[in-house]
Amino acid sequence: MPNRISALTLKRWLHDGGEIALFDVREHGQYGEGHLFYAVPLPYSVLEREVGRLAPNRRVRVVVYGEGDDGAVERAAARLTALGYTAVHRLEGGTRAWQEAGFKLFKGVNVPSKAFGELVEEVAQTAHIPAATLLTWQKSATPPVVLDGRPLGEYAAMSIPGAACCPNGELAYRFDTFVTDGDTPIVVNCAGRTRSIVGAQTLLHLGIRNPVFALENGTQGWNLADLPLERAQQRRYADAVSPPAGRVEAARAFALRAGVEWVVAQTVRTWVDAGERSVYLCDVRTPEEFAAGTLRGAQHAPGGQLQQATDQFIGVRHARVVLFDDDGIRAPVTAAWLRQLGHEAWVLEGGLHSGLALAEPLVQEAPVLPTIDADTLARRIAEESVAVVDLRASAAWLDAHVPGSVWSIRPELATTLSKTQSRVAFIVDDPRIAAWAVADLPDAGRYEFSVLDGGIAAWRQRQDVARATPDALPNEVRIDFLFFTHDRHAGNKAASREYLAWELGLLAQLDEADRAGFRPLSTPQ
Repeated sequence: MPNRISALTLKRWLHDGGEIALFDVREHGQYGEGHLFYAVPLPYSVLEREVGRLAPNRRVRVVVYGEGDDGAVERAAARLTALGYTAVHRLEGGTRAWQEAGFKLFKGVNVPSKAFGELVEEVAQTAHIPAATLLTWQKSATPPVVLDGRPLGEYAAMSIPGAACCPNGELAYRFDTFVTDGDTPIVVNCAGRTRSIVGAQTLLHLGIRNPVFALENGTQGWNLADLPLERAQQRRYADAVSPPAGRVEAARAFALRAGVEWVVAQTVRTWVDAGERSVYLCDVRTPEEFAAGTLRGAQHAPGGQLQQATDQFIGVRHARVVLFDDDGIRAPVTAAWLRQLGHEAWVLEGGLHSGLALAEPLVQEAPVLPTIDADTLARRIAEESVAVVDLRASAAWLDAHVPGSVWSIRPELATTLSKTQSRVAFIVDDPRIAAWAVADLPDAGRYEFSVLDGGIAAWRQRQDVARATPDALPNEVRIDFLFFTHDRHAGNKAASREYLAWELGLLAQLDEADRAGFRPLSTPQ
């Protein structure tokens, strides 16, 4: 069995400078309601699919935990050991023991990055303006340029009228396609606070001459001021870019100031071949550029999102993170922010043209379950000779599902199946999810399993889908869904106020050791 460690031991490990992967193996909703500060979400339902990317070196110290000493944590630890991880540990007593030892739990997601954003504003004294001021400026004879630092999908969901999409990772590279003089005020926004602050500070650290401001509380602040948001906008960055002379040097100076170093491809290969450290190779360019061609073994980690949601890409604390681009601007700027966040970030010399090629992250193979076509499934449903179990996200099941199906998730599958007949058809987006879930079942042999070929899309082509009211699944059942962050995106002002208060309160929750892990830079004079 994996070693059990105490909360005090884990706290010491998190700050001893050695590599450690701290995985919360509960589902997303459970994680978001209260987790350890440095914990990376690795839901048990997708563990085999994600762990090779999040923890590429199987020698790394791994600690898994849940709420207590429950069966899901034990199964997750056993799976990791079976996958070849050689130093797997369990936090004895889980989150309950952590709190009993006097340590805090944190609500929400991407907590270290968001706490860091608040510290950046405190240290750098980032200038910000409220929504009412921006509206006044927009109506003036010299309106500002408003740049939304989120990816295009988030921007399209809701945006400030007149704002254009320029994700934070692209600001340094594409800024001059939006602004042609040094006098126009620049306002950077996101949905809340973090990316507004970091985006504005990026421009300031690069020495941009324009007046630069963060929009206080982003689109949520705009909505709380009773101002209308735009939907489905597509104003975005241009594909063709010609950065001005000196931008590469400015990006390099920013990175050097943050302690970033450059590394050649051969050294990275040596690191990986030695197998002593975890190494991540991250392409920080746009989705379009990544799709057109990248380095073998690289993951796509757009610069702005890598800064904002580091734990979605990097699962090991104190690992080596190697970033690259094809312009000499985006990777250094992103590395500068990661260094300030406390990560060991490097820039790959030569970037896309370095010739570096690494092995692809290992993904555990899954047993292949038989498939069933939509026509056969429809006939068996009519005959009442099959139980249909949907293993997609609970939100997806509520939006559209096969009539008569029930929603379930890997940790609860055995309980769900105990109430069904022996012939079971799964609806999944990824057939491996069903196969891994079935592999857990102690009595799998008594069932006849199949997976709907083509998933819900195949059913849509043949049949109408059913839609459920939100109360069709009680909140406590939806352990994969984080209600804490959801309603604010739907325009719920009370939820927005709660969320913004949470962001503003993060710094006060940090202890001295956690806060000392950050190294924010002051604004250059």
